[in-house]
Amino acid sequence: MRITRSLTWLAVGAALLLAPTACASAPTESPGDGGGSGTSSEAPTAAPAPDAPSPAEARHRQAADLVAAASTRENVASVLMATAPGTDPEALGAFVTDHGLGGFILMGGNVPGTPEELSVITAGFSPDPAYPALVAIDEEGGMVSRLPWDDFPGADTLKFEDAAATERAFAGRAALLAEAGINVNFGIVADVAEDPAGFIYSRALGATPSDAASRVSAAVQGERGTVFSTLKHFPGHGAAPGDSHAQIPSSGVALEDWSAGEAQPFRAGIDAGAELLMFGHLAFTAVDAAPASLSAEWHRLAREEMGFTGVAVSDDLGMLLSSGIDEFRDPVRNAAAALAAGNDLLVLVAGSDQETLTATIDGLTAEVEQGRIPQERLEEAAVRVAELRLEAGERTSG
Repeated sequence: MRITRSLTWLAVGAALLLAPTACASAPTESPGDGGGSGTSSEAPTAAPAPDAPSPAEARHRQAADLVAAASTRENVASVLMATAPGTDPEALGAFVTDHGLGGFILMGGNVPGTPEELSVITAGFSPDPAYPALVAIDEEGGMVSRLPWDDFPGADTLKFEDAAATERAFAGRAALLAEAGINVNFGIVADVAEDPAGFIYSRALGATPSDAASRVSAAVQGERGTVFSTLKHFPGHGAAPGDSHAQIPSSGVALEDWSAGEAQPFRAGIDAGAELLMFGHLAFTAVDAAPASLSAEWHRLAREEMGFTGVAVSDDLGMLLSSGIDEFRDPVRNAAAALAAGNDLLVLVAGSDQETLTATIDGLTAEVEQGRIPQERLEEAAVRVAELRLEAGERTSG
């Protein structure tokens, strides 16, 4: 059974279950007291109506129902975000729907010449507009821009301006994305980079933790209510020099020092309401020898110490294949480790061809069914992704 087919019936059922009912008791006669009329003078009391659930509570219930109604394989596919080449709306739409993917990440080669043409592509990912796929893009501005019509400034200039300029730029950029049917921006770089020669410097919103924190918060505020905001690359690419597309950058910074420095922009973005937190392929060895994207400890710190309650998303797992480390040569093993560590949404760019994607879905399904990944971990991830998709549907319909 496909999840989208059951959405309408689940929504109707939820509405009926949640509709308040009023039931007033008819007045009753009391025994006569020898000279009275025999009727009570007290007014009837209506039973108190149950508290209506908040929108977030209603979404959670509906998401949990969707996940409970799906097979293990369907839930596995629902936590994957992949990509495919080209700009053919029919082919790209079939890629998402045939695999049952939870999302699609647009790369430069997927972006046609006009916003109108892009809207046709993104519409094809979501046959049910009430439960759309998550459509993401890396639209930071500046040197990382996928949309040729995005003229808003990026971090290379915003880092030298006040936070209000960042909020305006990201509000304008978010409007462009929403108009084209994109609902997730992998666009807020919360790294701190002091060295102009560093890999992430031109993309970071600040050279100090406090400067970066104020602009990261402003960027989230600019995108609020228009697209879902993503903070990257947790726990901080600036402290771990090198290019994570080709290696596993590492840092020996102590946890206390990280908390006082690199953590500040991420904390500010979480407090501002960012819905997604992207875990980088970065090894902070004083905390965990494994890269944060595959580290249960870094996911615990994000949840328990920083208060993040949204969707934990991996950086492109295909990047691990280029690290030169034997441990990371198997894409299915990488995906299994990422899901088990605490990622809710797994991004596959490199290695998202049909054969590898099918093998990943098959492999993760087997890992769960054979108990190597707890069923509860998959369901937790699937519910978080489903909640975000339901909220996206509410935004477009409202």
